[in-house]
Amino acid sequence: MDVKRIGGIAVAAMVASAGPAFAEGSLNIYNWGNYTNPDLIEKFSKEYGVEVTVTDYDSNTTALTKIEAGGHGFDIVVPSASYIQIYVGKGLLMEARPDQMENFKYMDPKWVDVEFDPGRHYTVPWQWGTTGVAVNTSVYSGDPNTADIFLNPPEELVGKVNVVPEMNDVMTMAELYVGAEQCTTDKEKLKEVRDILMAAKPKWIAMDYGTTEKLSKGDLMASVNWNGSTFRARLNNPDVVYGYPVTGYPVWMDNVAILADAQNVENAKLFMNYIMAPENAALISAFARYSNGIMGSDEFMPEDMKTAPEIVVPAEFAGKGVFTKECPPESQKFRTAIWTELTK
Repeated sequence: MDVKRIGGIAVAAMVASAGPAFAEGSLNIYNWGNYTNPDLIEKFSKEYGVEVTVTDYDSNTTALTKIEAGGHGFDIVVPSASYIQIYVGKGLLMEARPDQMENFKYMDPKWVDVEFDPGRHYTVPWQWGTTGVAVNTSVYSGDPNTADIFLNPPEELVGKVNVVPEMNDVMTMAELYVGAEQCTTDKEKLKEVRDILMAAKPKWIAMDYGTTEKLSKGDLMASVNWNGSTFRARLNNPDVVYGYPVTGYPVWMDNVAILADAQNVENAKLFMNYIMAPENAALISAFARYSNGIMGSDEFMPEDMKTAPEIVVPAEFAGKGVFTKECPPESQKFRTAIWTELTK
């Protein structure tokens, strides 16, 4: 989901250079757009003599559809946590056993025994963050910590609000806004979610990715957005602020996984181990401006990330985050129906 997720752009970063003879060959990575640090790829390529190609996608749905179709040629994909078990259930991921790799010792224990990949048999963290609201304070002077910014936009933001088209994020924020749990099956609450979203949509300008640049330039005055993307926009435009909806907001993690039909398995495993080294995890975060799940990476991070309000959740909102998960089939059916209507 742009910084985290930029739509419509397929950027191929190919780096080939001489390196130690024990690796060599190729590695094909399929990742969110504008989310992979070229310096990390160059460093890895130089160290191991591996030619790396990075191809971008704009959403979890796009990536899953492409992988399921086959014939893609990718070795690595970076799905969000709520999609990992979908991939596993469809037999799309290799059980690469990162828990047995040398650098696994650096993974933060809180990210090891996770529900979406217990013990980490399939995945390692890429980055994690939150989904909130970004708003330009030159137009809006109210409280940014409210989902009203997109669900009931104030007059000064009508026609200037973007909503990133990532179903899990938007539906979770709307469910929490109406006082329901994430993945609710309460039909009255779901009707309320549907009605609020449908009433709000005419007040939006778009449902699009690529928010970092548009927020920076003032083309958008507000957006449902990711924290790191908003951080990068603020560095370009100090009027941009990030809000944590007091009713609750999603917390997510994107994870590196090796595809079951990967052609360059050993290089993929090499890369998986590589990004668990603290200095390399820091390179990932320094580019896209999200946290990672690797202990010791902080000392290699840019100084401004250690105090950024988009990264360090204010104490009053720290307990409001809800980790996004794969919803049970009944809930997913209702969510999909609402989302399909919303995105027509």
